[in-house]
Amino acid sequence: MQIATWNVNSLAVRLPQVIAWLTANPVDVLCLQELKLSDEKFPVKEIEAAGYHSAFFGQKTYNGVAVLSRIELGPARDVVKNISGFTDEQSRVIAVTLDTPQGEVRVVNGYFVNGQEPGSEKFAYKMKWLDGLRAALRAELAAHPRLVLLGDFNITVDDRDTYDPVALRETIHHTTEERQHFQGLIELGLTDAFRMFEQLDKSYSWWDYREFGFRRNRGLRIDHILVSEALKPLVKSCVIDKLPRKNERPSDHAPVIVEITAS
Repeated sequence: MQIATWNVNSLAVRLPQVIAWLTANPVDVLCLQELKLSDEKFPVKEIEAAGYHSAFFGQKTYNGVAVLSRIELGPARDVVKNISGFTDEQSRVIAVTLDTPQGEVRVVNGYFVNGQEPGSEKFAYKMKWLDGLRAALRAELAAHPRLVLLGDFNITVDDRDTYDPVALRETIHHTTEERQHFQGLIELGLTDAFRMFEQLDKSYSWWDYREFGFRRNRGLRIDHILVSEALKPLVKSCVIDKLPRKNERPSDHAPVIVEITAS
């Protein structure tokens, strides 16, 4: 089974690219972030024509998340939108239970708060949001031991995940506070699937549109897939697919894919 995450930075703009990518890479589950459209505009028919069910939580202009699952996995169940116990006007999280060949798997797809800059109100909101997420995930893991948390985290884990760790130290996505929150998720019993395997140096999932960021590989790894202890032994690989970043009018993010074996 393959599960992928991709911040598409507007599904309305990138839908043809998503469909083309799914045709070339028929993953079992694709989690999308930054839909930037309301629920009534979600392309249900186009997604169904590509062979996928969908559960989505949209928002006009900003944010928005969705889970696409192949027909043989069955429809999504037990859908929860946003963080349980945390009041939020933004559409940032959707959780579903999927019937997979490996049994039930809980998929939690998040578009984490950006935070703008340390010391700002938006950064303070990010810290509270991360506190709320960790509390909700503790309950999710108790109810669903086979769990995958994935999405655009807007956090680099360590210096390997940034093109210039010295110049960017303690800037947004690189602060000690953000990385401590990431570690707090790990301490719940989750593992960074990408770091389970030897990876090429300077492996990133996001590149700024400006200053030829992708061409110069001035990137960050901020899109992550975390797996629970029950799934960790079944993880076979985790890779970043940089090819879609070469598209005309691409998202600034690339898909990340984890492969989980049946046993």
